[in-house]
Amino acid sequence: MIRAPSTPRGRGLSICLPEPRPEDQYPCAMPAIVGLIPDSHSRWERTKRGIAALQAKGATTFIHCGDVEDDLVLDQLAGLDSHVVWGNCDWNHDSLARYAANIGITVHGDAGEITVDGKRIAFTHGHELPALRAAVTSGADYLIHGHTHELRDERNAGTRIINPGALHRAPRYTVATLEPATDQLTILEVPA
Repeated sequence: MIRAPSTPRGRGLSICLPEPRPEDQYPCAMPAIVGLIPDSHSRWERTKRGIAALQAKGATTFIHCGDVEDDLVLDQLAGLDSHVVWGNCDWNHDSLARYAANIGITVHGDAGEITVDGKRIAFTHGHELPALRAAVTSGADYLIHGHTHELRDERNAGTRIINPGALHRAPRYTVATLEPATDQLTILEVPA
């Protein structure tokens, strides 16, 4: 215990404080939350609402699963720790890649991988079977994909396979948060 000094002449209150613990001096960081953005198909306003919902839940890193289609969708990811793969509707890869690089977005081509809280997260759009197979067989903890416009959450040989849905041509529009440290997935509905 540490005893706080009392007032001169011994009058006043004396306060006993506990010894500081090492964990109090260096608090643990909160687990990272990754925002998963499915097929946008040029729906930049809906993408913006989806990103806002993800940020409200604490997402600081973002993965877009492809079918971006235009610069306006990429603009929503500017200034964020964001990663993009191309989908089957992203015909203009070269110009989109140049634009994304100019606004600080990391482009991974057909497939990418990042590590968050010690967990390997592979991601691809899902339309290129070789890229999808490579991601499944890589031994990643997670495989994130889009393309089907259908929610998916299942496990295959130690890899959790997730499709966060779609922001276009789906019965409901969704994005998702993933907390790799706790393996928690949360689906968020995005207003039309």
